[in-house]
Amino acid sequence: MLTQQKGVDFTGKDLKGRELGVGICQRKDGLYTARFVSKRTGKSVQRYFPKLQECRNWYADARFEDEHGGINACCDMTVTAWFEYWLENIKGDSIRPNTIRNYRERFEHNIKGCIGNMILSDVKPMHCQNVLNQMKDKYRTTTIYQTRIALYCMFSDAVENDVILKNPVTKAVKYNIGKEPKKVQVLTVEEQKKFLEVAKDCSNYNQFAFILQTGLRTGEMIGLKWSDIDFEKKVVHIRRSMEYRHSVGEWRIGEPKSQSGYRDVPLTEEAIRILKAQKEKLKTLKVINMDFSEFVFLNRKGEPTKNSAYDTTLFKLCDKAGIRRFSMHVLRNTMATRCIEGNMRPKTLQVILGHSNVGITMNLYVHVTEDEKVKEVEKIERALKIV
Repeated sequence: MLTQQKGVDFTGKDLKGRELGVGICQRKDGLYTARFVSKRTGKSVQRYFPKLQECRNWYADARFEDEHGGINACCDMTVTAWFEYWLENIKGDSIRPNTIRNYRERFEHNIKGCIGNMILSDVKPMHCQNVLNQMKDKYRTTTIYQTRIALYCMFSDAVENDVILKNPVTKAVKYNIGKEPKKVQVLTVEEQKKFLEVAKDCSNYNQFAFILQTGLRTGEMIGLKWSDIDFEKKVVHIRRSMEYRHSVGEWRIGEPKSQSGYRDVPLTEEAIRILKAQKEKLKTLKVINMDFSEFVFLNRKGEPTKNSAYDTTLFKLCDKAGIRRFSMHVLRNTMATRCIEGNMRPKTLQVILGHSNVGITMNLYVHVTEDEKVKEVEKIERALKIV
């Protein structure tokens, strides 16, 4: 039962008549109720809990947030409402289009169904863990990790903006529970030859061949300007990444993926030949959009080719060549694999690829080592046979 005097907080008791403190009581069905009048809105705010301690914790947090202003537990903001506000108003243009797309995919596919309708301040570590647990049988660990990152970032900014008191994505929320990661896909030497043979008549041939020589990311290749090329020193300076934002219908030029993405990549003689061929190709274009006149790789319309269009072209070429389909990133992996096969040191390859840590690079070495191990065993198989 709750009693209240005008201007004074509620006080209540449990079913046995024991006092539970200000603002808390126990209902006949056993649930504990926490209630107070918001100083900000003048309206009554109330929640129900199965356990007394949960009820007391919520009451203390909600009263604190109500008294300290800002968006708080009293405003009934759901996780979905916060996500949309966060992505639009807090993140906005500060993150790459790919990152925004990844956040939205993970939210729509995995987070929204589990906790989207929950009040933001009610979310606990166990709810976040449940989001990830729901993924373990269908998704790989890398995707579950991306989901955890999305959760952590959105709740972290909620704390920074005084929306909630604590981030529920604590160290106790584990992500390494999914399926084994996919084996790194690369082209064999034979597949690479078949692909290049079929692609030589494709309008994007120079782009494909250039990535196979330099290991650039797709966005880095698209954003390349002639001023980034030093033919004398035989290096290309990576200073930006460029992606097309379908949601707004425009190109966005941003920074490389990480600080290590700013780098100088050495140019092979073949890479230089490709660049010179590209320069001659541009001279044959009837029109070049002046917004892109400084860029290296342009299509027939004198504009950059959209990121997604490259994969579409690749699939068609793969089918024509009779090889398994692959994405643009596989060209980058293939270049790295050829370097490993040529005994390049991991640290050197890390710098060339712009990996933020050598562990990412070493995953490629593990892949190649496993393949080589199989090949070597096959070579000595006859020698191992006694009969």
